[in-house]
Amino acid sequence: MDRMNRRFRALWVVISMILIAALLISCSPQATAEPTPEPLPGTAPTAAPDQPEPPAAEGKFTIGISNPFISSEYRTQMIASLIEINKEYMDMGITTELVIESADTDVAGQIQQLQNLINRNVDAILVNPGDVQGLNAILQEAVQKGIIVISVDQELNVHGVYNVGIDQKEWAKTSALWLAEKLDGTGNIVLIEGFPGHPANVARMDGVDEVLANFPDITVLAKDTGRWDQATGQQVMSNFLAAFPDLDGYWTQDGMAIGALQAVLAANPAKFPAMVGEGRCQFINLWVDVLADRPDFETIAVANPPGVSPTGLRIAVNMLMGKQVDTAKLGGVNGLSFVIPVPIVVTKDNLQEAVAICADKPDAYLLDGIMTDAEVQEYFK
Repeated sequence: MDRMNRRFRALWVVISMILIAALLISCSPQATAEPTPEPLPGTAPTAAPDQPEPPAAEGKFTIGISNPFISSEYRTQMIASLIEINKEYMDMGITTELVIESADTDVAGQIQQLQNLINRNVDAILVNPGDVQGLNAILQEAVQKGIIVISVDQELNVHGVYNVGIDQKEWAKTSALWLAEKLDGTGNIVLIEGFPGHPANVARMDGVDEVLANFPDITVLAKDTGRWDQATGQQVMSNFLAAFPDLDGYWTQDGMAIGALQAVLAANPAKFPAMVGEGRCQFINLWVDVLADRPDFETIAVANPPGVSPTGLRIAVNMLMGKQVDTAKLGGVNGLSFVIPVPIVVTKDNLQEAVAICADKPDAYLLDGIMTDAEVQEYFK
């Protein structure tokens, strides 16, 4: 009996210990394993607690550029300058690497470029548009998603889309007026335009037409497109010189001016037609070469600065940082245009200034101007 009592007491002790242990376990807090949430699009996965956190992405903005035309020194310089200026902000921890969509393409192709940038969750889009109205819907989509959209180099009239660039119409009027006055308001001329329908070309040709309307004795014999290409411009000018050997003058724009002058030099007429040039080092150097043989030679070169695009990047960064635009400082057709001044207009009077600028620059370099971050503050409250 004694032995049975001892066994019973031992069994009861064991059972009691098991019950107490179970009670303690049930009352203690338990870590439940929860599934790791999927990271949101555009964010980095959360690091495990025992690992160092990755650099914070907050405060870093991603900017994209859509460019539909790369067969141009202007666009090459534009992209290079954008990368350079964006690196300044990357070094300060403000932006990430620039997202570049750049290729020779049509309207449909540029729409795809813009869609790609939207899908990349960029915070701002700089777009050098290839069409006046063809991008409206996709740009509106970007604006509605909260993306800052800035058209650079060319003005668009799209609700919510800002524009950064020179006044293309006034840019063209400057050289067109010089040409008309050089001809004393009379003579036969030809026009070589860029891409018909392209926003900048439309604005420029409107400016030329507006100037020539005030000079009824100047006759436009013909107009053709040089597609903003130097070789094409040269061929078009050669054709014009063959068709109109007594041509008094011509108006053109951008790199086509170099080709046109080369065509005139090849034809070597007794009297050079009055001509419009370009603010590019290759043209400036040709100008100096022509003066060696023809001391009375004159032309004009109005700079079309690729720097308006990196200036647009600076404006986009300031907007992303929460600074308020002073709309009273804006202009343009929709009141959303940051109108950037033309950095230089070269005539015989300041030719040596341009020569000095080009002294250490390649022929392809366009006379440029990029506003500093301090300078763009004038557009903000």
